[in-house]
Amino acid sequence: MSTESTLRERIVLVGKSIYDRGLTHGSTGNISVRLDDGWLMTPTNSSLGWLDPATLSKLDKHGALVSGDAPTKESFLHRAVYDERANAGAIVHLHSTHSVAVSCLPDTDPDCALPPLTPYSLMQCGRIPMVPYFKPGDLTLADAVRGLAGKHTALLLANHGPVVAGKTLQAALYATEELEATAKLHLLTRGHDPRLLTAEQIAELSLP
Repeated sequence: MSTESTLRERIVLVGKSIYDRGLTHGSTGNISVRLDDGWLMTPTNSSLGWLDPATLSKLDKHGALVSGDAPTKESFLHRAVYDERANAGAIVHLHSTHSVAVSCLPDTDPDCALPPLTPYSLMQCGRIPMVPYFKPGDLTLADAVRGLAGKHTALLLANHGPVVAGKTLQAALYATEELEATAKLHLLTRGHDPRLLTAEQIAELSLP
């Protein structure tokens, strides 16, 4: 069992890795990790590339700030996912470029935002629905997320970006990276009639 101190350090390392590789920019994106009595979260208006383990937000199970800097205004989004996914140990939410681009396309299927291009995206993320657009900070987004988070590991927020849960922070990170890579593949192959996995091939996979 990881100590809170260890989890704080991991959040900082993951945040820097995400930032250094251009998967987020400025003060966009947020990370959380579940604790026995609540969760740790990246603070509001903070860059994932410059986090301080000592100032991470610590929230109780109801989302109230216990210690550290004020949390991101999207903390309610994380709480909605944790409420629906008892096995979720961490959540990564980014504004990663290719995923956001897919979420802006008018023909993106809200029931399945990305086509079955590779087995890896399905094994890591499963089917990815798209949540309708809500303005930043709109608390009613939580209700829309709750309606889907219990059935899906990863969600795509329209004109916003991905929200991905995992049993561990590493699992959530890997699935987020796979989602972004698949979004890039989707954009690269649009208009080229790509070969998709068949229903039989998908049935052979172990999906989350």
